[in-house]
Amino acid sequence: MKLTLWMCLECSDLLPILGCEKAVRPILLEILLIILLLGGFLYFTSLAKSTNYKKSPRKSSTYRKPSQSGAFSSKGHQAKLEPFDAKTTKPLTGAPTLNGAAYIVDGDTVIIQKTQIRLFGVDAPEMNHPYGKSAKWALVRLCKGQIVRAEVSEQDAHGRTVAQCYLPDGRDLSAEMVKLGLAIDWPKYSGGIYRTMEVADARKKMWLADARQKGRMHVWEKYEARQKGQTGKV
Repeated sequence: MKLTLWMCLECSDLLPILGCEKAVRPILLEILLIILLLGGFLYFTSLAKSTNYKKSPRKSSTYRKPSQSGAFSSKGHQAKLEPFDAKTTKPLTGAPTLNGAAYIVDGDTVIIQKTQIRLFGVDAPEMNHPYGKSAKWALVRLCKGQIVRAEVSEQDAHGRTVAQCYLPDGRDLSAEMVKLGLAIDWPKYSGGIYRTMEVADARKKMWLADARQKGRMHVWEKYEARQKGQTGKV
């Protein structure tokens, strides 16, 4: 308002210079005052709209992880993932291929396009076994920001699959995990193609996976029972 009055006074000083008659001067001042008030009103209205827009909360897009069978429920809660069932497996004709970002479940299981995939020919430790978390995060680092190509070869009765998975540069994820010392070859399914890639102490580190491959499931079961007992004490 002070600015408006100042501008009106300045204009009134200019009127005699412009040669305006005294009778006309009040009318011109009123017109100038109306114009200035209207301009001020429009300015503050636009300013208020801009401020409200900045303060208004924006709707954030929510990322949903895959809701595949055994992966995530429709409410976004993680459901229990069941391992690949080799007893009900069947080869798939046509070698279907999936491409996409990989959500990592553990060191040898991923989800691509809502399909649970077990890495071909290797065995990584379970999440509650020694080196299980290290294996998972190693696979996360390999797949982060990458489009993974999964060449599906087998499928069990529940739709869970086995696939050879490749990074865009052609690296085989199964081979990479073995070379990192966080997975071991499973000759029964791989034909032994990853055995020479194993690091020296891999089978000592992943003794539970090695025991499973050799059919010594009592070792596995004993470890699981001991872990449950320790959990119950806590």
